[in-house]
Amino acid sequence: MNPKYKRILLKVSGEALSGGKGTGLDTDTLASIAAVVKQCREAGVEIAIVVGGGNFWRGRTSEDMNRTRADHMGMLATVMNSLALQSALEAAGVPTRVQTAIEMRQIAEPYIRGKAMSHLTSGKVVIFGCGTGNPFFSTDTAAALRAAEIDAEAILLAKNVDAVYDSDPAQNPNAKRFSKLSYKEVIHRGLKVMDTTATSLCMDNDIPILVFGIAQPENIIKVLCGENMGTIVSNDDEVK
Repeated sequence: MNPKYKRILLKVSGEALSGGKGTGLDTDTLASIAAVVKQCREAGVEIAIVVGGGNFWRGRTSEDMNRTRADHMGMLATVMNSLALQSALEAAGVPTRVQTAIEMRQIAEPYIRGKAMSHLTSGKVVIFGCGTGNPFFSTDTAAALRAAEIDAEAILLAKNVDAVYDSDPAQNPNAKRFSKLSYKEVIHRGLKVMDTTATSLCMDNDIPILVFGIAQPENIIKVLCGENMGTIVSNDDEVK
């Protein structure tokens, strides 16, 4: 393996951890992701991970509940996913630490940037839970924020679709697939790569977003090595 990046942040949606079921956790999927992360770590890549919580709860879709409380529940969902992924990684022999933006010392470390950097440089994988710790901010924004804080060279955005399209490819067989986009184009077209806050944060800090499908977890290795599999979002104004 010849990785293109030295330090990356991997963003994995909660749904991806469900193994296609949409809800809950799939142990085979967790083990597959852990095995690939192990290979990347052994190649010398420093890896931080942010996981979503949509396989358990989505705060923004809970219409009959106060949004702040609903978002707090969503943050707790990300902690469950973080602990599950930590368990899978440690079972694969990968030293892992979970840090949460909301303090819960009995089960995870509080998020401290210096400590996270120390873990990464010593070869540990760091999983960031609880999003940003604030309601009204998505885990995409948390991924962009943590990537900027730890000086990640790229965000690997693992999704259930294999790239960015101009419409839902599951509903529109003629949906246009993009291999390259600029941040401005993503925001202007309203493309659902990351939310606007996260995209703007990546643009301001010049962090490329590499979007790819997680159905085959080994895609993480291919993207890490520079293979053009999905969509690259960067400050380059070229659109393909």
